[in-house]
Amino acid sequence: MGNPSTPPDLRSDASSGSLVGSARGDALFKWLLIAAACTIPALLLALLYELSSGAWPALSKFGLEFIVSGTWDPVAGIFGAWPAIFGTLLTSLLALAMAVPLSLGVAIYLTEFAPVAIRRPVATVIELLAAIPSVVYGLWGIFVLIPFLTTSIFPWLEANLGFLPIFRGPIYGPSVLAASLILTVMIVPFIMSVSREVLLAVPSGQREAALALGATRWEAVSTAIVPYAKSGIIGAVILGLGRALGETMAVTMLIGNRHEVAASLFAPGYSMAAVIANEFADAAGGPIHESALIYMALLLFAVTVVVNAAARLLIWRVSKGRGGR
Repeated sequence: MGNPSTPPDLRSDASSGSLVGSARGDALFKWLLIAAACTIPALLLALLYELSSGAWPALSKFGLEFIVSGTWDPVAGIFGAWPAIFGTLLTSLLALAMAVPLSLGVAIYLTEFAPVAIRRPVATVIELLAAIPSVVYGLWGIFVLIPFLTTSIFPWLEANLGFLPIFRGPIYGPSVLAASLILTVMIVPFIMSVSREVLLAVPSGQREAALALGATRWEAVSTAIVPYAKSGIIGAVILGLGRALGETMAVTMLIGNRHEVAASLFAPGYSMAAVIANEFADAAGGPIHESALIYMALLLFAVTVVVNAAARLLIWRVSKGRGGR
């Protein structure tokens, strides 16, 4: 009850005043949140506009031929991005082919088979790999990985699988395969972390139903748990692909930076991010050279945005389905 000495009309005025002040605060907070939410797409559109305007001279001169042409001659003013596009896709897909089985195996082990005492420490250690700067991975690749590959792995592959064109030819050290291996190490934490969270989100009823029907632990995983989380796992894989496509420093240090398409994985190659990092500071070909590099950045931007959006959509579908259940 209110203070009896205070008139009822004054008490109601004070109460309505506090409610009005609270409503104004809520409205202000709402508009601040809307402004913050609109900032991100606005920045994305601004970035797209700047890239498009910077790439327009090269886009108008070379058109879509820029994507399929292999000539990169700053002196003559002729530019084609196909070797860099091919190198980006090849290193990313090779890294994905090596990282997905390893990441998924670790995620399944940590969620279904590992003792409870080691699950969190092992997952934390693996996730910490994502915090290591890419230049550190590049230095480790130059001083540790490449010497090991050139003295052990590459000669073994050439001796045993040399009948395949991809494992034939001179061994240089910096190569497409070396860049793919360093990318594998870098994307494993991303795929493993998301896959682990998706597997943990599978309802316990899935496991219990499979085990109650007489399935072994492995049969329960392969027939009930992984199929249930399939969309989320695919999203994790695509998210790792987006990370591999956009990696710059480590790939630049290990891929060899040669603007050509070679059949052998032992040969040097190039990637879109590496071309931009190496040549943008001193574009010797003048404005058209700079515009060609921005055109390449626009292509890389489009690819990574589409890939990451697809990954987020698949993960959202899993989360939405879990909430509905």
